[in-house]
Amino acid sequence: MTMVIVILVVSAALIAGALWGMYGKLPAQVNGFMIALAGGALIQSLMEEMITPASLNLSLYTIVLFVLCGAGVFTALDYWIDEKWGDNSGGGLLAAITLDGVPENLALGVALIGAGPAEVAALAGAIFLSNLPEAAGGAKNMVNDGHNKKKVLSLWIATAGLLSLSAIVGNLALSDVPLHYLDMIKCFAAGAVVASLATEVFPQSFKQDHHLSGIAVAIGLCVAYALGQL
Repeated sequence: MTMVIVILVVSAALIAGALWGMYGKLPAQVNGFMIALAGGALIQSLMEEMITPASLNLSLYTIVLFVLCGAGVFTALDYWIDEKWGDNSGGGLLAAITLDGVPENLALGVALIGAGPAEVAALAGAIFLSNLPEAAGGAKNMVNDGHNKKKVLSLWIATAGLLSLSAIVGNLALSDVPLHYLDMIKCFAAGAVVASLATEVFPQSFKQDHHLSGIAVAIGLCVAYALGQL
């Protein structure tokens, strides 16, 4: 039941966000504020759920290595997407969600084994908060760039399915994997998150709402921290 709830949240956040971005009529400033909010939540998540726990089982050298690998792979993929679709296409945000989401959800599936209701609520809330506005911004930019709405929605649905599958694999197949290997996965994901924040999330939010993007990041960080305290 726990896994079903989290999978539904992961999928719903991405699909609802894509629909919001394609058909919603929110002002650009509101959209930018929401993307910055998600960025703040991701800052908290990558430290509290990925890097800090990994420090209990991995050396500093190993943590740095895998964080840099994650950042490097995301940067290379983001560069390729920019060359193929253009830097305002929304493909970068899709890459951010996919590349940091797959290893993160693998680890999430393991973390949910034996988790209580409060822990599930906190994890589900953090996922929803970070994925919804990112999907909205990415889908909106793809449509504005001339891509067919049905094709864009199908792409985000496929992404939701991929991340959900990652969580299932983590829950069923990785439960017996040594913790230090899971921590390596988390550090790789953290590096991808950091790179996505710097190259896609924060530039996009600042472009749409340069006055309040800073406070939005702070609010997102505080909300994610509060959820983590549950």
